[in-house]
Amino acid sequence: MSTWEEAAVHEVTVPQGTIRYRELGTGESIVLVHGLLNNGLLWREVAPALARDFRVLVPDWPLGSHDLPLHEATDLSPPGLARIVADFLDALKLENVTLVGNDTGGAICQIVVTKHAERVGRLVLTPCDAYDNFLPLMFRPLQLLARVPGAILAIGTSLRPRRARRLPFAFGWLSKRPLPDDVSDAFLLPALRDKRIRREVAAVLRGISKDHTRRAAEKLGEFDRPVLIAWAPDDKVFPFAHAERLARDFPDARLERIEDSYTYVSVDQPQRTAELIAAFAREPVPAASRA
Repeated sequence: MSTWEEAAVHEVTVPQGTIRYRELGTGESIVLVHGLLNNGLLWREVAPALARDFRVLVPDWPLGSHDLPLHEATDLSPPGLARIVADFLDALKLENVTLVGNDTGGAICQIVVTKHAERVGRLVLTPCDAYDNFLPLMFRPLQLLARVPGAILAIGTSLRPRRARRLPFAFGWLSKRPLPDDVSDAFLLPALRDKRIRREVAAVLRGISKDHTRRAAEKLGEFDRPVLIAWAPDDKVFPFAHAERLARDFPDARLERIEDSYTYVSVDQPQRTAELIAAFAREPVPAASRA
């Protein structure tokens, strides 16, 4: 089995700039979509397990923990971010993709499958923003601060002490277990090092609105391909009731529980998360959905 360290690192050009991604394994494609102030390291224990049977692509999306700034005029609203995901799939000519979203990435994936579903064969939503919970209430002050010059740098600087990262407004309510130091460093340092990344973080925050997830929710019933909702009942940020509602709103969906975890199921329960995704991705897509 490939390890995370052995993953090939590539770059692909999309209209908005360059996306760096890791690739492991061969077979049907699984594309992983992390959330705000995360990068591909969020999946480093899950991706190698999936790579036993699949081609796993793990991009560093432009959500504040990436190293390659995009073109300055890039639309970083949720629909703009969904367009970047769709353009990534197009650039690599991927077909019948299993698209997996977490946290902010789950909201982006909901927009992808309601606006740009052509290359998506299956959808997996782990704990994520949905309906009126975008951003979750405890993180909404970040949107106000994003309009204040220098605020993103000040917030990042306040989280340099690793102990501070376990506070609820940081990563404390997103993972039950402390993030490894190298992972939380990788999440925070790009924005501290590069003012262009800070500018993109601010743009993402300013663009987030529950209007986007509400509009996506109105169209979830049009996505007729298989959907797995793999949610943590203990999550403090994304209510399990939203998982149950998502499972009802998609026409072909099922709900699985990931116990003893918060939002970052790939950190708290990587084996369970990988097993659920792999089993789901092995199932044949009905011919009507492929059409």
